[in-house]
Amino acid sequence: MDFRVGADGTVFATRELWVPSEEVAFTVTAWDRQTAERWDAVVRLLVAQTSSTLSRHKMPQKGKKTVALDPSQPPSDTLLLWPQHLHSSGLRRQKRDWVIPPINVPENSRGPFPQQLVRIRSDKDNDIPIRYSITGVGADQPPMEVFSIDSMSGRMYVTRPMDREERASYHLRAHAVDMNGNKVENPIDLYIYVIDMNDNRPEFLNQVYNGSVDEGSKPGTYVMTVTANDADDGTTANGMVRYRILTQTPQSPSQNMFTINSETGDIVTVAAGLDREKVQQYTVIVQATDMEGNLNYGLSNTATAIIMVTDVNDNPPEFTSSTYAGEVPENRVETVVANLTVTDRDQPHSPNWNAIYRIISGDPSGHFTIRTNPVTNEGMVTVVKAVDYELNRAFMLTVMVANQAPLASGIQMSFQSTAGVTISVTDVNEAPYFPSNHKLIRLEEGVPPGTVLTMFSAVDPDRFMQQAVRYSKLSDPASWLHMNATNGQVTTAAVLDRESLYTKNNVYEATFLAADNGIPPASGTGTLQVYLIDINDNAPELLPKEAQICEKPNLNAINITAADADIDPNIGPYVFELPFVPAAARKNWTITRLNGDYAQLSLRSLYLEAGVYDVPVIVTDSGNPPLSNTSIIKVKVCPCDENGDCTSMGAVAAAGLGTGAIVAILICVAMLLTMVLLFAVWVKRRERERHTKQLLIDPEDDVRDNILKYDEEGGGEEDQDYDLSQLQQPEAVEHVLSKAAGVRRVDERPVGAEPQYPVRPAVPHPGDIGDFINEGLRAADNDPTAPPYDSLLVFDYEGSGSTAGSVSSLNSSSSGDQDYDYLNDWGPRFKKLADMYGGGED
Repeated sequence: MDFRVGADGTVFATRELWVPSEEVAFTVTAWDRQTAERWDAVVRLLVAQTSSTLSRHKMPQKGKKTVALDPSQPPSDTLLLWPQHLHSSGLRRQKRDWVIPPINVPENSRGPFPQQLVRIRSDKDNDIPIRYSITGVGADQPPMEVFSIDSMSGRMYVTRPMDREERASYHLRAHAVDMNGNKVENPIDLYIYVIDMNDNRPEFLNQVYNGSVDEGSKPGTYVMTVTANDADDGTTANGMVRYRILTQTPQSPSQNMFTINSETGDIVTVAAGLDREKVQQYTVIVQATDMEGNLNYGLSNTATAIIMVTDVNDNPPEFTSSTYAGEVPENRVETVVANLTVTDRDQPHSPNWNAIYRIISGDPSGHFTIRTNPVTNEGMVTVVKAVDYELNRAFMLTVMVANQAPLASGIQMSFQSTAGVTISVTDVNEAPYFPSNHKLIRLEEGVPPGTVLTMFSAVDPDRFMQQAVRYSKLSDPASWLHMNATNGQVTTAAVLDRESLYTKNNVYEATFLAADNGIPPASGTGTLQVYLIDINDNAPELLPKEAQICEKPNLNAINITAADADIDPNIGPYVFELPFVPAAARKNWTITRLNGDYAQLSLRSLYLEAGVYDVPVIVTDSGNPPLSNTSIIKVKVCPCDENGDCTSMGAVAAAGLGTGAIVAILICVAMLLTMVLLFAVWVKRRERERHTKQLLIDPEDDVRDNILKYDEEGGGEEDQDYDLSQLQQPEAVEHVLSKAAGVRRVDERPVGAEPQYPVRPAVPHPGDIGDFINEGLRAADNDPTAPPYDSLLVFDYEGSGSTAGSVSSLNSSSSGDQDYDYLNDWGPRFKKLADMYGGGED
């Protein structure tokens, strides 16, 4: 078959063929499988006359559809006719139009532009003038004016070079209208495909690829994948990329350790012998070429693949020596006695390199362990349990080393992974020790000094050293014990007392020291505990020491008991009894036994005067032999109420105070309160008198803000001879003269020259009163020392109802008829002025 037709209607040659004539005609059939409809079309292939010219179509015969085909570029005079329904013989009426075949335009054409693609023509243009136009992307839609059409001839052009990678196809519609714009034909669809050219190199996604492969991997082991993309059409050879390896570095142990799948880019191993200890990394240069790898026509690009050879545990650790030696002093722990060195060619500080040491034999008691130094990987033989020279003078250990990770498959453990370690133990001077520590002995208290208690001797563990041990006391709180310095015999140095504060729970504890004379000297301590057995060496004491009881019997009684420092059986039951002397004890009191530890003390007589009584009581314990003690209990006898409770007066009386003493105390308290009250009244009266006699206000008060009240009226007529200058100088000025110039208080008299006030005439004349007052007023206005010292003297209007009038009225009267009778209404002082200036009597 020379030609094939695609599903989209494209007809193409299946092989290179030789056409014997200028024209080849064949029929293309299309059918619908669902409706069984069928369409046929005759295709005429015009053969070009020369290789430089393109095939041309002849005008199709009337009644047939003719389509020109060119896989690369349509001829410049290709004619596309509007399709019509066919009615040829042998063919039934068709219901569908044939699709116009696509127009192929190669990308990157060099022109010249505009370059004609096809010519569109309607068969009606023989009858009427037709105008042609195209619409769609690339014509009247962005990108604009890529294609254009001659409206009169119908020739369609491409105006610039095409780029398939920018846009691979265009869909346009061709229109035919008459000169009035009326549609003559239905629009037809034009499909323009940009034919790909090999104008793009393959591009790797990364310039450097990193991969890894285990050492010792078998051939065919996957390593990594490299990928390159080509922007050209992937369905053509232009976009089909092939891979190959250009170089490998280093070329050891073979120059072709890896291969690459030419289509997928997968890199795999192709040879055995990968060894990380020899080559840790390979650098491979990979080339990608399009045109299916054709190096003559394809475009190429390169990338670098770095392949790391990862470590596997294919090298067991090995000791650098078959034997090791170390030394350790006895009784020493957490001491490194030997360092075991190993070699391992695997990757350092990885599980394949990290060493783990184990003691196989030679240490049944577990005195040693081997720890790994994380930096050097050495094994540190460490003492974890003290060794004794007297028991073991040396150890022969067998140790083995392995890695954290297991060995790789097929790798065997080396015989050099085991070694022997010899550890010598050195003797040191050990401290003597007491075999029984703490040692407990039992002893009755009260034994005399010098009594031998026990032999508390120590043992020196150094059997191979001739040493002497001496003893001494380290702790003896009560200094009750003595120890022999040479043999450790313990004797009493004083009487041991179980009731002493130095004993706890009947046990007295002392610490002794045993020291040898070795180099250097060593010592050990031992504790001796003496359990003191109680003896009856403490008499009981009566409790309580004080009590109270009603003065009448049978109302209440006092419960008494005893306390004994000893312990059972040297304590109760107790015997309580009253002595025969003094006789008043048995006469006034009686004791009733309640139980072995308690009794009741009560009054025997019908009445006993209130007061405090010392009642002797004999208490005897049950020890062997028993001990007795006479104790005094102070009993307060007091009057009681109906409930049997002491009254308050009775309690006082019982305390030893009589009625006279109580009255005297109350009188003293009343006198004291009276004195305090009188003192308070006197202080209050003195305060009132101070305020009453005060002439001026306190210096802290502003004279302009206060009303001064004067209660003292004066001494009658004898007071008329007064000095007016005292009114301008209410205070002494000595304290003012000593002050520096500056701001002063408003009621402080300033320092300065005083003006001359008018002198009162010896025999005043009524006509001189006004002049005298005016001159005094003028002098006061100009006097800086007159109070108030920092303000003007203002005389306000005092109201219309004032009987005193004002200074102005006084001045007017004095300048007139000198009638001073109205001064009699101003008070006693002004009455004297009226009598003096008005000619009245004294």
